[in-house]
Amino acid sequence: MIRRVRKKRKWLRNSLLSLFLVAVITVGFSIYQFKSGVMESSNELHQENNNYEFHALEPQFGEINMLLIGNDSRGEEHSRSDTLMIAHYNLISNKIKLASIMRDTYVDIPGHGYQKINAAFAFGGPELVRQTIKENFDVDINYYAIVDFEGFTKIVDVVAPDGVEVEIPYEMSYGIDTVLEPGTQVLHGNDLLGYVRFRHDRLRDFGRVERQQEVISKLKEQAVSIENLYNLPKIIGRTAPYVDTNLDTQSILSISKGLITNKSQGVESIRIPIQYSFENDTVDVGAVLKADLDINKEALKSFLET
Repeated sequence: MIRRVRKKRKWLRNSLLSLFLVAVITVGFSIYQFKSGVMESSNELHQENNNYEFHALEPQFGEINMLLIGNDSRGEEHSRSDTLMIAHYNLISNKIKLASIMRDTYVDIPGHGYQKINAAFAFGGPELVRQTIKENFDVDINYYAIVDFEGFTKIVDVVAPDGVEVEIPYEMSYGIDTVLEPGTQVLHGNDLLGYVRFRHDRLRDFGRVERQQEVISKLKEQAVSIENLYNLPKIIGRTAPYVDTNLDTQSILSISKGLITNKSQGVESIRIPIQYSFENDTVDVGAVLKADLDINKEALKSFLET
């Protein structure tokens, strides 16, 4: 009887030791892969980290809200955000939600009065965007990630080296520095950037937002696909230099692990302002979307919290 107990304890101890070693090796390998990816891209031109001021609350209840800002800077010091999204990630369920806020949404920017929401980034960087979202939609933001046009094309080519398949309904060319032909196309960096930027059709910014959400969802699927599973930490390392963010490396790897675990889950999305909750208007700052902020505040909070 004593021999059996000792044998069982020894088996349990060895099993726990084995699991511990596997965990250490896995973490060590992930960190090595991540750093290897960073080194590979270190000689390329990439976005400088601006060390933005950002006064955010710590995530609560295992839920993270991150600002995703597409910066349309062409060299100027204070540029507007070309794209503004809130990515919501639940650390327990590993669910991802994506809320796009139309850049012409007319809101009260603290200290600057009513403006298009994309002006908040030019006036005060991600911190003022955070304050603006809190003021108008009562949503707390924990982190930010900023990518410019060059960074987007680099990230696309690292995450999806074989391209991203999309369905182009008609020729797209005006204002995007490329020509996209109608039909099913596999697009790479610069062409995919043109696809998500194009807005000179009847849907204008609304169609652009739909395409942005579509591409982010497909890039997420590519990143956690079987083909990329082994190299995901390295892929993150390769893309990190092109993203200006206050999210630390450990958190990035932790979130990536969750995405791998639940890679089959899709990305839920919403557009703000929601349908039938706004009207087009022209004011002193130009053409805007005058939204019912009470309706949209409730819609956004409900989407993120359920």
